[in-house]
Amino acid sequence: MKKILLLAVMAFTSVLSVSAQEAQIDYKPAPYMFIGLQGGLQTTLAEDYDMFKLITPTASVSFGAFFTPVVGARLHVNGIWNKSGIKPDFEYNYNYVTTDLDLLLNLCTLFGRKDYYPLNVYLIGGIGLNYAFNNDDLTNSAYRLPFAWDDYRLSHNARVGAMLDYNLAKHWSVNLEVSANSLSDRYNSQVNQKDDWQLTAQLGLAYKFGFKKKPVVVPPPVVVAPEPTPEPAPIVKKEEPKPVPVVKKPELRTEIFYAIRETIPVGAEKAKVDRLIQFLKENPSTKVAVTGYADVGTGNPRINLGYSKGRAENVARALTDAGIDASRITVDAKGDTVQPFAENDKNRVTIAIAE
Repeated sequence: MKKILLLAVMAFTSVLSVSAQEAQIDYKPAPYMFIGLQGGLQTTLAEDYDMFKLITPTASVSFGAFFTPVVGARLHVNGIWNKSGIKPDFEYNYNYVTTDLDLLLNLCTLFGRKDYYPLNVYLIGGIGLNYAFNNDDLTNSAYRLPFAWDDYRLSHNARVGAMLDYNLAKHWSVNLEVSANSLSDRYNSQVNQKDDWQLTAQLGLAYKFGFKKKPVVVPPPVVVAPEPTPEPAPIVKKEEPKPVPVVKKPELRTEIFYAIRETIPVGAEKAKVDRLIQFLKENPSTKVAVTGYADVGTGNPRINLGYSKGRAENVARALTDAGIDASRITVDAKGDTVQPFAENDKNRVTIAIAE
């Protein structure tokens, strides 16, 4: 059994090493639903018996959903073979089915800077019920344990665990899950005044569905209405006026781009802010309108409005810190309600128009 488990883990690791490049996705990473199948090994910690002699196969089926890139839940059903033992060498088999409602927390998207990663680590916690049955090996033996159950044993189940999940394709992923399950003290027909523990390790395959396409922002076409044909005016000779020299008003448009979840210009983008400051100092009669935006492809309207406000306010603060009078600056934030560019990632931007 140990060799089989080791080979299974090695095979799973080799699958994870096939691609180290993150795939470009054309759909939102959440919400979505999934169906999963798993198979592996389990053992129950008996009172004074070698746990490695009690290893048996186990299998699971689950149905669940991820509501955000971080938080998900599932209904998980696990069983069906189990074993316990009495020293020196009596082992007895029985069956079980555990049904749990689990909470899933994606640690990669929780602490990372993106909403999608090919490889994810889930923290699992759940509660449910365990139904154990078919205890004939023990009840028909010569051993007479005072807490041996006959027909069935219904028990609570509390679970903690972790899962590695790797996206093979848009709809498919493979996973490796380990968990510890706390059961009634009488689950294995023996009592030691503390809960029995069942340990499981399983490899699985999940099918994900219900993805939504990322919105594609296409600017509306510009329709220029034809100018009406004017009525011919009577020809009147008059003295030609002297040409008035046209003085072009100085103006500057600055577009400052950001990485996802960023609100402070860095690198080349900060250099754009410095050029804007220099322009405003050289043209003291000009005013500037600073407007922040966020891309609709990530986050949600509430979060995106906050990002766009932060971007616009940080640019305005850089201007006033450089000595530009606040009366020359107007600040606005559009969130993700307005997308000035067709390319989604370019809409994480602050646009400053000085004129």
